[in-house]
Amino acid sequence: MALFGPVFVALGLVALAYRILSIGRRHPRMPKGPPTVPLLGNAHQIPRSGLYKQFLRWAKEYGPVFSLKIGPSNVVVLCDRQAIHKLLVEKGSIYSDRPPSYVGNLLTKGDHLALEQMDPTWRDKRKVISHNFSPKRLDENHFKVQEAEATVLMTNLLDNPEGFYDDIRRYTASVVTSITFGYRAPTFESFWGHGVYDVMNKWTTCMEPGANPPVDDFPVLRCIPASLAFWKRRAIDAGRTMDGVWSEARRRVEARRATGERRNCIMDHLLDEYEKKGWPPTISQHAFTNLLGETVEGGADTTAAQLLTLILAFALYPEVQERARREIDAACGSDRSPRWDDFAAMPYVNCIVKEGMRWRPVAVTALPHRARQDDEYEGMFIPKDSTVFIPTWALHHDPDIYENPDAFYPERYLSHPKLANDYAGSPDWARRDHYNYGAGRRICPGIHLAERNMWRIAAKLLWAFEFSEPVDPATGQIQHLDPDAYNPGILQAPLPFKVQIKVRSQAHADTIRREHEAALEFMKQYE
Repeated sequence: MALFGPVFVALGLVALAYRILSIGRRHPRMPKGPPTVPLLGNAHQIPRSGLYKQFLRWAKEYGPVFSLKIGPSNVVVLCDRQAIHKLLVEKGSIYSDRPPSYVGNLLTKGDHLALEQMDPTWRDKRKVISHNFSPKRLDENHFKVQEAEATVLMTNLLDNPEGFYDDIRRYTASVVTSITFGYRAPTFESFWGHGVYDVMNKWTTCMEPGANPPVDDFPVLRCIPASLAFWKRRAIDAGRTMDGVWSEARRRVEARRATGERRNCIMDHLLDEYEKKGWPPTISQHAFTNLLGETVEGGADTTAAQLLTLILAFALYPEVQERARREIDAACGSDRSPRWDDFAAMPYVNCIVKEGMRWRPVAVTALPHRARQDDEYEGMFIPKDSTVFIPTWALHHDPDIYENPDAFYPERYLSHPKLANDYAGSPDWARRDHYNYGAGRRICPGIHLAERNMWRIAAKLLWAFEFSEPVDPATGQIQHLDPDAYNPGILQAPLPFKVQIKVRSQAHADTIRREHEAALEFMKQYE
């Protein structure tokens, strides 16, 4: 009988070893993927930066729906438009949560719409954004801010074309801080001009997939003290910056309100409503402050990145400018700049905007979704709590979907005359234009603001200016631009670059200056 004791112990150790070595092993019915190793799964194959390009390589090797194992956790990547529609859109109740993010919580203290689960707090916050940035609100009210700031942008480019990089960023920040907080950004150096970029420069680095150890898959890593973990210190520092900027923004608004001054902006309207009806139980003070900051983050940083991408493309592809101007000049001449009500008369400008978002998407991997329950897709098993990626860059550069995907070719969208939201909401998944706004219930609630901002600025820039690659003044040689010079991170924008910007004619310059006076007069209410 005494002999059985060691046998049981040995069997127990064997079972324990088998269980441990099974960690990282892919379920046999899951989508195919790269071979795994015990414990790690595929964690050792995740690059610290550039995962978005690796996604496309894996999709070509293992199929458009493939899987990864990160320790005990499951990842499913949908490099397939039909799969995205069938799962994230048609089964939105299952696929609209977010996977846990320890680093994200360090950064936001759990208060960030983009990272929260699909719960009552998330729904209440999203209603605030969706209501205030609906097409009706934009086209009846907010468009005045967009038009005025667009005119200021063009005047600044007339006077200081070398400063275009920061002034594009000032423009998008000023539009959304005026609408949200009731304050415009007169310069990029002002608090309202650079604050959002102070936040987002740190946010995007912290949150890029692969930039941190797999702390959500191996929770023991959370025990590493910050003094020994650069990634943890980086997230804590980013959180301090986020809290500092948005707390200061709120403080300035409340100081103004204390004097009795109310402005036509989202924060004033919400505070007036909450003071009258009571504070919503689902939204804490910190969550409210962050929500207003998130509004600026979503409306400024990503749109600025896409507009800078368009300027880069204009300089690299002069034939695009030429075709667009024929359309724009027929509608506007030189006596006025394009307006939003010119949209139907300038379909090629819409093609340009779409192609910019396809060619160089900002959210290269998008924020991942989470499966709430076990599910299947075409016989493939998707376990509960799987992390599900829309690999935006990979989808946009798949040669099986887009011919010559590395080229900037707006003509590929001539059969897509509508705005992105029309295609995102359509059951015709094969005609989806691009995935820069995400998919399903998590689609960007600022989509209508972004679409109008980008079309408006693209049209006005092409109407007013000629863009070309810079010329070395000493040698007279063209200094060719690098179309791949983008910052790393979960959100990507062109690194600072130089471009030649010349006004098309004196008549165009005169029109800009004439419209500028009225624009400044209107924006005085937000100073």
